[in-house]
Amino acid sequence: MILLGACAAWALVTAAARGGRPEGVLLAVLAVSAGYAAGRICGALLPVVAPGAGALAGLGLAVTAPHTSASSPFVSPLGHTGATAALLVLSAGAACCAAWAARAPGLRFALRLLAVGVAVTAGVLGSTSGVVACAGVLLCSAAAARMRRGPGLAGLAVATALLTAATWATAEHALPSGLTDSLEGRLTPHRVLLWHDALGMARAEPLLGAGPGRFGELSPTVAQALPSDDKPHSAPLQLAAEQGLVGVALLVTVFCWVLYVLWRSPRSTPVVLTAGAALTALAAIATVGNALSFTTVTAGAGLLAGMATARPLPDEEGGVGVPDRDTARG
Repeated sequence: MILLGACAAWALVTAAARGGRPEGVLLAVLAVSAGYAAGRICGALLPVVAPGAGALAGLGLAVTAPHTSASSPFVSPLGHTGATAALLVLSAGAACCAAWAARAPGLRFALRLLAVGVAVTAGVLGSTSGVVACAGVLLCSAAAARMRRGPGLAGLAVATALLTAATWATAEHALPSGLTDSLEGRLTPHRVLLWHDALGMARAEPLLGAGPGRFGELSPTVAQALPSDDKPHSAPLQLAAEQGLVGVALLVTVFCWVLYVLWRSPRSTPVVLTAGAALTALAAIATVGNALSFTTVTAGAGLLAGMATARPLPDEEGGVGVPDRDTARG
């Protein structure tokens, strides 16, 4: 709560100093807080039903949301908007967590089949990033039973750091020319220009940034693009541009805190590593997209983190989904 409060307070400080609009950041903080609290409660009472229902809800939102339409202005070169891929990867992660928590073989098989169905749905919707992210979560979940908790979470942290560094280097044009051309062809030059604009704002105002919600007003690339959602399509670069390096540091700290509470979670290691893989995939999508601009995504991330760190009650559901003592700490 201290970290999330600091995120909200810093958004208000930068908005007051630069005349920005902090409502988006405050809403995201509120959504994460509410989702995490609800996840802790539901995960304690219904360790199998809660993530299973969450997976179905996320799948339904991804399929029915307006931004899944091919005519939506938010459609990106990587497939549909990052929100679609993010909801699908969170759904796949929740289904896999529910499968690991279930004891009945038939129920476990059905939940894993649901996770596979989520990945197939990503392909049907045309979300390339969603297919890749869901497949990664499924593979990590399958291998989670044979992994140790600490090294697994450390590997997820390193993967996130490398992707963020690669995004930053792409925006700086610091990569070899051949690799830069390949990435720009996949991400589109327009998105790379948005990232370059964000870095320019961060250099101009490294401490306070340009102010929350002001990227669209100050970016030359946004001014030349119609239609536009006024976002740089990268969460760390958007925070660097609008809230300075302090905003980026707060985002990194929140992600590290999530990995830490997963490491300390009383749930079984497969559940913890599956949730960590899903949240890492979400971080990867947010690094190159606008996923965190959608309240459903931030609330879903908090919900999954809460369910993966909840302490199930010993007698709930007749013992279904309660982790064995031998696997509680991995």
